[in-house]
Amino acid sequence: MTNRRTHIFSGSIYEDMAGYARAVLVGDAIYVSGTVGIDPETGALADGVVNQTHAAFDTIEATLVEAGSGLHDIVRVRVYAPDPADIAAISGVLKARVGFTRPTNTTVCTALAVPGARVELEVEVMRGSGTPRG
Repeated sequence: MTNRRTHIFSGSIYEDMAGYARAVLVGDAIYVSGTVGIDPETGALADGVVNQTHAAFDTIEATLVEAGSGLHDIVRVRVYAPDPADIAAISGVLKARVGFTRPTNTTVCTALAVPGARVELEVEVMRGSGTPRG
């Protein structure tokens, strides 16, 4: 195992603006930056909190695949949402996408930096720790 960092960039304008990477890999640990539900093809926010949550997971999943991992290796999820009324819908998507792995979860209701974003997800991953869905 190496302790040298490897960075993954998605090309988001926010990565350049704020000087961060989509993900940082250190050994088998992968730290994925907060991710909102922007469609990478159009650059637009998906419609509604459910679609935004799925879009955020799609971006996270693509990042993890690039890092040699997948959603099955997520060990921690942090959920940020401005509206407490959206938590049940977000949680339903969370369960559908990664519930089989039983990661830890922290959910915080707070304003988000991206106008119109209704959810932001941040994950930590331990590559090789989970079992892909069969």
